[in-house]
Amino acid sequence: MLNGTNFKEWKRHLLIVLGCMDIDLALRQEQPTPLTADSTSDTNMDFERWDRSNRMSLVIVKHNIPEAFRGIESEEITQTKSFLDDLEQRFAKYDKVEMTSLLTYLMSMKYKGQGNVREYIMEMFHIASKLKALMIELSEDFLILMVLVSLPA
Repeated sequence: MLNGTNFKEWKRHLLIVLGCMDIDLALRQEQPTPLTADSTSDTNMDFERWDRSNRMSLVIVKHNIPEAFRGIESEEITQTKSFLDDLEQRFAKYDKVEMTSLLTYLMSMKYKGQGNVREYIMEMFHIASKLKALMIELSEDFLILMVLVSLPA
């Protein structure tokens, strides 16, 4: 369930679900041209498949948004792809907050002499991998320096 800080994970899970249900066509293809009187049966069938995929996936996406975020929903957006793009823009600021908090935590870490040193170092590298996922890559030399500085003399 989307909670404001897990947008990337929520979206990844949602795309897997829609793909497994075979209703992700609206996310993979642009909307076909609207039907006309001259449309062929193949064109009609393609449009109907895309429209069904769009409607069902939009319902599933909206269902997976908690009540607290319902005000964010835009009723005028009728395409799933546009709706997800709109949500992504709204939740992009949380990545910056997460980056800041992870960097602050990493920079302020100090080993206090309790617990396993190896686990402490692994925790620092785990935070660095989270930062890498947020497009902030710290060099291995810098991480080693951070570990050495954070250990008692």
